[in-house]
Amino acid sequence: MESLAAQVGISLKAHGYMLVTAESCTGGGVAHAITDIAGSSAWFERGFITYSNLSKQEMLGVTQNTLEQFGAVSKATVREMVAGALRHGTAHVALAVSGIAGPSGGTPEKPVGMVWFAWEVKNKIAVEKLHHLTGNRAEIRAQSVNIALFGVLEILNSITDNA
Repeated sequence: MESLAAQVGISLKAHGYMLVTAESCTGGGVAHAITDIAGSSAWFERGFITYSNLSKQEMLGVTQNTLEQFGAVSKATVREMVAGALRHGTAHVALAVSGIAGPSGGTPEKPVGMVWFAWEVKNKIAVEKLHHLTGNRAEIRAQSVNIALFGVLEILNSITDNA
């Protein structure tokens, strides 16, 4: 994971971008992986840990209507989380993650291991992806951190490829 976080930093620096995170089920795991890298203050602006629905509303501007209609683990919610992270920070790139890490909390419609991700480069591109992960709580959270970091690389590479 350290190598992946370092790659994210190299790519962000090459673009002249800063990153902001909006995390729920990872509980700050992405920000932790990033800040384990010496010098990450050159490319990491801030992280929002919005575990509760209220914190998603207060800190990121996720609407109550979105949470009631779609739930915290949904494409609509991570879209609003990633947009809110960009609005409430000064970064150019944001990522958001919200899911069900287990071992409880899952339903037939939203089982344990269901995790939504969103990435956005301000005024350029936004991407959302759903993953169904397996394993115990720690494994699902670790996989989520890796997917979130890899997604930053993908979105930055897509900008480079289209430039």
